[in-house]
Amino acid sequence: MYQPSHFKVEDREALHGVMRAHPLGLLVTSGAGGLMANPIPFTLVADAGPHGTLRAHLARPNPQWRALADGAEALVIFQGVDHYVTPSWYASKQEHGKVVPTWNYVTVQVRGAVRVRDDVSFVRDQIEDLTLQHEGARQTPWAVTDAPDAFVAAQMRGIVGIELTISEMAGKFKVSQNRPEADKQGVFDGLKAEASADAQAMARLVEERGLRERP
Repeated sequence: MYQPSHFKVEDREALHGVMRAHPLGLLVTSGAGGLMANPIPFTLVADAGPHGTLRAHLARPNPQWRALADGAEALVIFQGVDHYVTPSWYASKQEHGKVVPTWNYVTVQVRGAVRVRDDVSFVRDQIEDLTLQHEGARQTPWAVTDAPDAFVAAQMRGIVGIELTISEMAGKFKVSQNRPEADKQGVFDGLKAEASADAQAMARLVEERGLRERP
């Protein structure tokens, strides 16, 4: 991934935070049939390995897991918050007009060897962890045990677990750090004025990682 120094993020906790907040990663592999990519929800085990371990499952008819049977390396891409940035927000537009549109975004890429885990105990633990991750904070959380045992067992026979030990992480937070201070302030103000949740989330990132001084 192209990583200019002002956008590069290496902090382990910050990268893990993106993976947890945006767990639907794009699993990219290369096998006999060429490149293959599938979006898959992952769970992160932060203390397993030097950079953590990702766990997930794929549908058994999905050919991608067979391409991983020999422990091939995989790439997983986590896409965080993103938002269009209009040059109209820049103070520089009024000064000299030499500005163009751009896109602010957060992305994390991880690499590692994948192990296929086609066993009931792993798959059961993974789906329970994944369920808890997304149901735990709900007022009436759903649990795997809410479904009939025979139904759950049948569903589990249709999926295959995978485990990726992270060997490399790369993070890129492009949130207007390369702009003059007045332009960054303009981007922050412009985003705050928009109603969408993505705009508000990006405004917070511009404030946290871009602005040196708050108004």
